Amino acid sequence: MRVACLTFWFYDYTIQMANELARHTEVLLLLPDYRSEEYMESIDPKVKVHVFGYSRYAGRFGPSCYPMLRGIVAAINEFEPDIVHFQVNNPMLCPLLPMLRKYPLVATFHDIEPHPGEDRLLDAGSLLYRLTLFISRVLPDRIFVHGKALRDILVENYRIPARKVHVIPIGEHEVAPFVKFEQVGMEPDGLRVLFFGRIHRYKGLDYLIRAEPLITREVPDARIVIAGTGEDFARYEEAMAGRDAFEVRNYRIPYEEGARLFQQASVVALPYVEASQSGVIPTAYGFRRPVVVTDVGSLPEAVDDGETGYVVPPRDPAALAAAIVSLLEDPATCRRMGEQGYAKLKTDMAWATIARSLLAVYSELAPSPGKGKTHADETFVETAPAGGKER
Repeated sequence: MRVACLTFWFYDYTIQMANELARHTEVLLLLPDYRSEEYMESIDPKVKVHVFGYSRYAGRFGPSCYPMLRGIVAAINEFEPDIVHFQVNNPMLCPLLPMLRKYPLVATFHDIEPHPGEDRLLDAGSLLYRLTLFISRVLPDRIFVHGKALRDILVENYRIPARKVHVIPIGEHEVAPFVKFEQVGMEPDGLRVLFFGRIHRYKGLDYLIRAEPLITREVPDARIVIAGTGEDFARYEEAMAGRDAFEVRNYRIPYEEGARLFQQASVVALPYVEASQSGVIPTAYGFRRPVVVTDVGSLPEAVDDGETGYVVPPRDPAALAAAIVSLLEDPATCRRMGEQGYAKLKTDMAWATIARSLLAVYSELAPSPGKGKTHADETFVETAPAGGKER
């Protein structure tokens, strides 16, 4: 079997997926040139790589993009895959997918809908995002999502046939760039609660800030570390009742610093009010740290409540604080849950586990030997040169 893996943005995820698949089958990985160089050393030598020139088209969407798209199609045609597996994340998929329709198409949806606060109806970017999601729901033969809750949205709200939608764990993709900077023997630096990642309204940081007085009333030495950037941070600072209880790093966190923050944390908090999934959970598990998450989206599906962390209701500072306090006051439970989270990461959420699910679906779609491609649209012929770089 031959699999072409295409992405415009999810570098870590798609590279690790391709690396694992390459243990079982032939793989072509198609990456954009934007920031691609920093990821090259992490790609398995068995993976064939095609880098396409996306950087000069970023932010532009129109006829000028077609030479790049023709190059992508030509590289895929030359590889002659049995399956094309793409990540849903870019408006360029709108014209590209019909050009690839002669192949069985598989999509991974990391988000089903725009997050609250990010979907402005008349904004061009939001309109393109909606169009991308619509095209990606219509064309693929199979869809992968990171949770049963997300599958239910596709089936119930968008009438996607249930047989087409498969659930896989989010995997270890967020962990790898951090753990290579892990410092052996580093323990939590006091009683620290870590909020990590992009800061936006749907992440519910407001509720962690409101929970702080309840946390420090029971655990006066506790500190809440906020690490990440996003929307204007001023409103969050204004809401901090006890500013000294917070350590704020309001910038894009380098991997080395991020590794240290996870190791220094006792607990990792995800107080989201809406979510699809989150790579913060497997990252916490990778550093053997328990999590406290809210019951939104597919977050609870990645947490064994009471075993690898706690699941609490959203928009409930008291419940959030109670779960965090119970862990801060019980270091032995923190360590036990952290170890169980790590075990879950290396079994249920491991790439080897995910690859078995992917390959089973690919096998259903791939044409039988000797029968050739059987897809509906076999009229497209692409003769343009591939361009880009091959390895």
